[in-house]
Amino acid sequence: MTARVLIIAGSDSGGGAGIQADIKAVTMLGGHAMTAITAITAQNTLGVQAMHPVPTDMVLAQIDSVAADIGVDAVKIGMIGSAETAAAVAERLSQPDLAQAALVFDPVMVATSGSVLADDGTIAAFKALLDRAVVATPNLPELDALGGEEAVLAHGCSLLVKGGHAEGATVTDRLLETGEGEVARWEAPRIDTPHSHGTGCTLASAIATGLAQGMPLEPAIARARDFVRLSLLDAPGLGQGHGPMGQQFVRNDGLFTGPALNQITLPANDYSVSVAFYKQMGLKQIVDSPDNGYARFEAANGVTLSIHVDESAGDGSAGGATAYLESGALDAWVAYLARRGVRFDQMPKDEDWGWREARLTDPAGNRLCLYQAAEYRRYPPWRI
Repeated sequence: MTARVLIIAGSDSGGGAGIQADIKAVTMLGGHAMTAITAITAQNTLGVQAMHPVPTDMVLAQIDSVAADIGVDAVKIGMIGSAETAAAVAERLSQPDLAQAALVFDPVMVATSGSVLADDGTIAAFKALLDRAVVATPNLPELDALGGEEAVLAHGCSLLVKGGHAEGATVTDRLLETGEGEVARWEAPRIDTPHSHGTGCTLASAIATGLAQGMPLEPAIARARDFVRLSLLDAPGLGQGHGPMGQQFVRNDGLFTGPALNQITLPANDYSVSVAFYKQMGLKQIVDSPDNGYARFEAANGVTLSIHVDESAGDGSAGGATAYLESGALDAWVAYLARRGVRFDQMPKDEDWGWREARLTDPAGNRLCLYQAAEYRRYPPWRI
């Protein structure tokens, strides 16, 4: 059944954040997005020019409408609009028809441009939403406004401390649990781009989609982070300020548990001739490593194809093609297959090029690679 995600948040007329970013994230990750709009904003990449809160009764009417007919598996809350709406939404979400829906609370207070989106009264009313949430996802300034880590954890929800506002070349995100402290952390190189409008909205909605699909919290966060990073790398570069991300371009990137056929390596005899041929075919070259006899190309739908000249083979070929099946949960998938009798030539192993790979052959002797690469398939550090 398609995961049903209710988004309670404000609208962004520029399409970079808010409801618009939420819908993109939920849709690209395979969920069905529904909305209860809390505020209408006039904004673009330069800032928020005007904001009009939607009356609380209308927010509740939107929630009632979709809950009564379609049903809700998870809820994502972003910009809430007013203290009155925050309190009313918290009360509505505690009622039996929505009480089992996982709630991801992204306490939006300040836009990327610096515009204030929540007053003191609204921030105070966030306590009721924290009481109901599975996880809260504030950025560092928002976490300070909420009173810090212990103040949030006192509500019994998990806390994802996002490191995007911290200094340094590495971004560290930490998952904290009440009574346990830090239970997981993720570190990755900072992506240097001004086009980061909507990162928080996208992350929270991606987490909510994972929870709605039955994923545990930690893997849901891990997948959501991969989705955000790919969206940043795929940003189309629109606007004069903090531009929107490229959620719509995150395709065939192995973000699901099941196998995705999105990479094939073909043997080649002459590196330069093969590179010229695939460029002529209209593929975009993204890796150029003539010393290793290896080049990778990207198709319009995000699928990649590589050519490989293996000098060690003695005949100037790579010895046959290799098909690559990607999974967002490689180790669990390989363990599942191994328990059912599939024999592997190589169990999951971290490779120097940033992929985690397991290798095997099919009954006809064709080579298969099962792998997990996240952003490193289309965006390796040495991408052209």
